[in-house]
Amino acid sequence: MNFLTNMNSKGQNILPINRSQNMNIWKSLLIVLMIFANLAFAQPSFADRPKFSKNPDYIEVTKALNYLSQTKDSQTQVEGLTPEEIKKRIEELTLQKYALETGINWGQCENQTGNTIAVYGKTPNDEDDEDALYDNNLYFIANGQSTKNNWDCDGIYLANDVSVANFASSPNGQGQELTGPAALKILDGTQLVIKTNPDTGAMELNVPTVKVLNSKQANWFIPDISQAIINTRVPNAPINESSS
Repeated sequence: MNFLTNMNSKGQNILPINRSQNMNIWKSLLIVLMIFANLAFAQPSFADRPKFSKNPDYIEVTKALNYLSQTKDSQTQVEGLTPEEIKKRIEELTLQKYALETGINWGQCENQTGNTIAVYGKTPNDEDDEDALYDNNLYFIANGQSTKNNWDCDGIYLANDVSVANFASSPNGQGQELTGPAALKILDGTQLVIKTNPDTGAMELNVPTVKVLNSKQANWFIPDISQAIINTRVPNAPINESSS
């Protein structure tokens, strides 16, 4: 019976041919499935590629970089900036522009003030809270701590009795001094180090450019509180273990 069922009308054995055909079909299906799987995983990466050219920060940085570069080349004076400061600003903006172009979407804040400071950032679990009152949460980091890698520190809070000296609120602006309360926003790709001047007590930032925000410009929590109150807070920001 087995012999007969494997024979065609001409007495030829067709079983090996059917097996070969089945193997070819399965191989073809497997290749098709692999192609679709690759497309399924690759497509989001293309879709999620940042459109940096439309990013307001990128536009502002690019304009400032072009302006300062032309100023340097033509040896034109910029009010409030020395040639050395212009050179430093160009170097900073070059790296800022590169960070935005390559899709770096987080900044880092390091506290070397000797006090607890408040920083802004999203919830660590990356989940959107529909009931959240503010776009950014306020966290606290102790002296000597640095926010965690890949967690986006968007900026710092300036208490109502603390000032920050020699900073610019625009990439090609001149240095100025500001007293809180205020929120200072940094660009993605920035490693912000905050220190305290031992003589004046003012905050000092290692980057010359930060953006000053108030409650009308951004939906951030900007309370009117003193540094003494901040010092009583429990540090709760996501931090690097090496800095704890």
